[in-house]
Amino acid sequence: MIASAAALLEAAGLAGPPPPWLSPYRDAIERLTACPNSTTSIATSLNGALAEQAPVSLNAGRLSFVPQLDLPKGEAYEAFIARTACVPTRDNLHDLFNGLVWLKFPQLKRRLNELQAQQLDQDGVQSTRGRVRDALTLFDENAAVLQAPAVITEALRVRDWQALFVTHRAAWADASLTLFGHALMDKLTQPRKAMTAHVWVIPERVDLQTHLIEVLTPELLASKPHFALPVLGVPGWWDANEVPGFYADIQVFRPLNPLRKG
Repeated sequence: MIASAAALLEAAGLAGPPPPWLSPYRDAIERLTACPNSTTSIATSLNGALAEQAPVSLNAGRLSFVPQLDLPKGEAYEAFIARTACVPTRDNLHDLFNGLVWLKFPQLKRRLNELQAQQLDQDGVQSTRGRVRDALTLFDENAAVLQAPAVITEALRVRDWQALFVTHRAAWADASLTLFGHALMDKLTQPRKAMTAHVWVIPERVDLQTHLIEVLTPELLASKPHFALPVLGVPGWWDANEVPGFYADIQVFRPLNPLRKG
């Protein structure tokens, strides 16, 4: 049976107001679920939501979502999107969240796909992705973007978890952590303390999408300039982090290894 977007969100406990980690996608979710229908595929629902916003164009034409079966056997997912402007979509939460990111940040998703296509044109489909394609996939699946006061970003850089989450806890009111990775969103529907995002720190007063489109290059991606952040430690994101001693778990909140970055 085909599951509608509304049914999938309800089953995941997300039928009401979205949790803080999903709140940037509130408008897209409302459009997606405005006319729930148990026989409507996720691809069809996403196309309906897409029709209510400014058209999104890729080099191959206007963006649309299609059933996963439309992806020819043997063709790389990213290459198919670049060739057809169609995003193969399954009826599951993982692909629903991917669609939400396309709705919210279409130009950034387009940029990632263009970079993937460039790497495929250059190297073909290999048994392993290579550094740039691996970094692109990691960004697409697990990235979060942080815009925050310096006391927050500096504490993150050195993994000073006490400063980040306790000493400067009030500073999170002036911070914005936007999840981009759809696999991370999928995992957060069944929260576990150790769930970690790859966080990209960008200036506070820039447009997230515009800035990342400008700075994302193969060289920057391959350098992996992100930082590991256990996202359920963010104040307000999980009730458990209000309990004394939550951040003392060094299996999750690990100190910085001076020999490694991020």
